Amino acid sequence: MQVQNTFSILFWLQSSRAINGEALIYARITVNGKRLNISLKHKLQVHLWDGSKKRAKGNTSDAKLANQLIDQTYTRLFQIYQDLKYKGELITVQLIKSIFTGESETNKTLQELLMYHSNKIKNTLTSGTIKNFRITESYIKKFLLDKRGTTDIYIKQLDYKFLCDFESFLAAYWPENHSRRMSNNTVMKHIQRFRKIVTLAYNIEWLERDPFVRWKPVYEKKEREFLSENELSNLETYPFMVERLERVRDLFVFSCYTGISYIDIMQLTEDNLVKGMDGGNWIVTNRQKTKTKVKVPLLFQAETLINKYVDHPLAEKSGTLFPIMTNEKVNFYLKEVALACGIKKNLTFHMARHTFATTITLSNGVPIETVSKLLGHTKIATTQIYARVLEEKLSQDMGVLRQHLEIKKQVSNTASQTSAK
Repeated sequence: MQVQNTFSILFWLQSSRAINGEALIYARITVNGKRLNISLKHKLQVHLWDGSKKRAKGNTSDAKLANQLIDQTYTRLFQIYQDLKYKGELITVQLIKSIFTGESETNKTLQELLMYHSNKIKNTLTSGTIKNFRITESYIKKFLLDKRGTTDIYIKQLDYKFLCDFESFLAAYWPENHSRRMSNNTVMKHIQRFRKIVTLAYNIEWLERDPFVRWKPVYEKKEREFLSENELSNLETYPFMVERLERVRDLFVFSCYTGISYIDIMQLTEDNLVKGMDGGNWIVTNRQKTKTKVKVPLLFQAETLINKYVDHPLAEKSGTLFPIMTNEKVNFYLKEVALACGIKKNLTFHMARHTFATTITLSNGVPIETVSKLLGHTKIATTQIYARVLEEKLSQDMGVLRQHLEIKKQVSNTASQTSAK
């Protein structure tokens, strides 16, 4: 059943608080007996107000300006009421006032959205992800200032052109202390984060339309580098004279044989070591990035490295399986490690996961579904990036195929000879 609302608008002058003979004009809206005052933020001399007609009297410029404002306010308030009535919404004096004053959700700004999103994710996402969102937000603010000449806009102003302009801005931007401009994929990542923020606004109905509907991110395909079997062997056996380099090498090799990321390795303790159903030692942990549980059976190489650091004073102090090192230091020292071992590739800690996925597992016939579980991926599509065909594996597979075809040919020839007899 449709609810019938009573609605009225009344204008009045707050003469009781007049200063120097001037007072503010107010509009009083009433809905179903509930009333609320809205200041028109306009002052009028008290003697020019007609209390019976609720308007300014006379033909002075002040009176005409006041009456024009009153008419405009009446039209705007009545239109708001009609729109709400047409939409079938619950009409209240507070709602009408918030729409009129621009405080409603339809008049939210981009800065308000960024603040809302920041508060929403601060207790749900990892510190690294939150840091990435903050960097993206800083670029959005810089774009507004440099290209739009403002610090804020209404989110309803977000459109496809805004996205195109933002992309162009990022592509041309040269970050401070960087040797080059952003790569195409970095630009896409910033826009994808912005897309998540805008999608939030759409889902909570701060936006009536999604400006990303027609947006298609374009990523440049890049090969994930990994260590070959020979490179990994050279790395494992190289005799480092410097203890810190040996420790960094061991952490990297451990990741090569477990697929566990740096941040997760640094948090491993004895509690993460369990006996599996096969009787062997396993590592059971939760990936910090995705919060998914990971179970990895310990290969001999990985178990040897754990035993190597059992009595290490730094590991004992932190209560972890390995001595704690910062990610920055590890990746910095890996450059020295690569140089010492003659590895020409840009050695980063994340390359160890690539090596585990490619050289250790997939190239040795481990099914991609199993590799996906071991890596803690939530989607198998993420794992498929590593499903490359190595030349050595390709050669082996073709060798098996040649043998199979040769045997098949011999069987066929034998059958033909027998039939001829």
